Amino acid sequence: MNSSRPYILRALHEWIVDNECTPHLLVDINHPQVKVPPGYAADGRIVLNTAPAAVRYFTVDNEAVSFEALFSGAPFSLYVPITAILAIYARENGQGMFFDADSDTLSDDEDMQEDTQETQDQPTVLHAVDTESPADSISPDDEPPRPPSPGRPSLRVIK
Repeated sequence: MNSSRPYILRALHEWIVDNECTPHLLVDINHPQVKVPPGYAADGRIVLNTAPAAVRYFTVDNEAVSFEALFSGAPFSLYVPITAILAIYARENGQGMFFDADSDTLSDDEDMQEDTQETQDQPTVLHAVDTESPADSISPDDEPPRPPSPGRPSLRVIK
């Protein structure tokens, strides 16, 4: 049977875009065949903004995600094997899923340490994140989602 990961990625990407949010991919750059621009990764990972306004020629097939994006004003063709994608989430609210890095199954990131066998097929729902960068750009400063900070939410005007 084919891996469900590319189908889930396509569906979540479409769902995030349909809800007017910015889809981000968390990618393991040490995975074989990953082609991303050098110098934009941290700790062996890179976060890629895959919003339609930020990329061209976006394709998700059963083997890889590929697209073209601008990095420091220069176009770069990216190629990311499906198994190198660690997570897909909406930047604005953190909704999305983490994937198990070693298999084609989904994993529950919080419970993985306790009992990986029981959680391999459970999706992880991410929570809201606090971000400041523009929605339609790819930036090395983009980070995976963080848990929400305690207290009341606030709106900050950036000029």
